[in-house]
Amino acid sequence: MAGDADSRPTSGAGGFSSAAKDGGMTVEECQNMIQRSLRTPMVKFLKEHLEKAGCGIGSNFIKAVNCKEATAGGYVSGEGIVVCSNHLQIQDEVTQVVIHELIHAYDECRAGNLDWTNCAHHACSEIRAGHLSGDCHYKRELLRGFLKIRGHEQDCIRRRVMKSVTANPYCSEAAAKDAMEAVWDVCYNDTKPFDRAP
Repeated sequence: MAGDADSRPTSGAGGFSSAAKDGGMTVEECQNMIQRSLRTPMVKFLKEHLEKAGCGIGSNFIKAVNCKEATAGGYVSGEGIVVCSNHLQIQDEVTQVVIHELIHAYDECRAGNLDWTNCAHHACSEIRAGHLSGDCHYKRELLRGFLKIRGHEQDCIRRRVMKSVTANPYCSEAAAKDAMEAVWDVCYNDTKPFDRAP
């Protein structure tokens, strides 16, 4: 989603608060899970490649917060990653958010001129994050209630890209769909920093 309280473009998280949790876990529980996620091979790999690209992340780059909007987390350009503790319940969910958002951070670092208000830029990063993070693994899709076996991954990525890009105030539904279709092949096949999709 683009636009937090300052109207600065973001990828995923809208309003944040320090209010008591309304479901999910506490900020402290989530922060502990973020620390555990930092020790996973995929997160270590992404952090290493961010550093190689000249965008090392500090200890405060990934923060647990309570989010007002119904989202799992987001990347806030120039600030870092927020993980919405009040919308998550288990370690795997926290780790998935961290991985997905680190891919956005990598894209912004690598591009140097990524503009989150540009629907095509936003769609491209969402396609890559959906494809490379494992968000659309068939087991996750089954748990979400999507039972299609053949072709599920691309359908899932398209659905999630549309949800994110249409939440960007700069992108209408038609603009989001056009942008996604225009950049799909290039962005889906761009697996950097991985040699191939994990």
